[in-house]
Amino acid sequence: MIPAVATVATAREERIASVARPAVRARRPAGVATFVVLIALAIFSIGPIVLTFFNALKTQPELAANPLGLPAHWQWSNFVTAWVDANMAAGLANSVVVVLGSVALICVVSLCAAYALSRLKVRGGTGFMSYLLVSNSLPTQMFLVPLFYLWTGLGLYDTLLGLILIYAGIYSPFATLLLRSFMIALPPELEEAARIDGAGELRILLRIVLPNALPGVLTIALVTGLSAYNEFLFAVTFIQSSELMPLSTTFFSFQQGYTQDFTLISAAGLIMIAPMLVLFLALQRRFIEGLSASGMGGT
Repeated sequence: MIPAVATVATAREERIASVARPAVRARRPAGVATFVVLIALAIFSIGPIVLTFFNALKTQPELAANPLGLPAHWQWSNFVTAWVDANMAAGLANSVVVVLGSVALICVVSLCAAYALSRLKVRGGTGFMSYLLVSNSLPTQMFLVPLFYLWTGLGLYDTLLGLILIYAGIYSPFATLLLRSFMIALPPELEEAARIDGAGELRILLRIVLPNALPGVLTIALVTGLSAYNEFLFAVTFIQSSELMPLSTTFFSFQQGYTQDFTLISAAGLIMIAPMLVLFLALQRRFIEGLSASGMGGT
């Protein structure tokens, strides 16, 4: 019996080692067509932002005469004018509160739900997964009227807290599914060892699962943060006070008042996208790693 057990253990170790060894693939040099396609995609993605930047630095007559060229005189004061006239400081502050509150609530809810669905034997877990899939596929516009009456009755209408709760309810199903896919790929051996040592489920979640799931948590934080920052329909419906408007509705109000001055509109638009663009560029590596590890990034 002992030699048989040793043989099985040796075979298991060899199998684990073969899986752990990275596969060596021969890399073929990229052809000219690949570089042409990549350059075309880069121009397609960056071109509108660059064109908007040039238009923001022109005068209105110059924009009408030369909408696609470089500005003759760089009007940096357009950004200052757009920042002051659109009251974008208040809009940016409100957006920061809404995004941070929504992301924090979504991360807590989705982390607990994903851990329960991926690691615990929850009664009705399959039905709950189906519920998340269905709720994630439903159009959010169908909840607009019921939420309006419900939020008015609860005193959450025209408050940042009400908007945060709406975003948490909208984006939590997707975040839970994404984080659950990430947690399934984590090895359960450390959790089993912690349970043997007497650790509870909450301690296992916070001390063992959370540090290993940080790339997935960062991914859902970035995705839901971008979505909450750019969301417009619920923001314009549930926020009416000008001092509580997030940046998306602030920019919309400014655009309605300056329909003819496209230089200031371009400057305000760049101010709006700049924070999230910088954040995404700074965290893009972690975002791609987390999305790939979750199994939802494609092959």
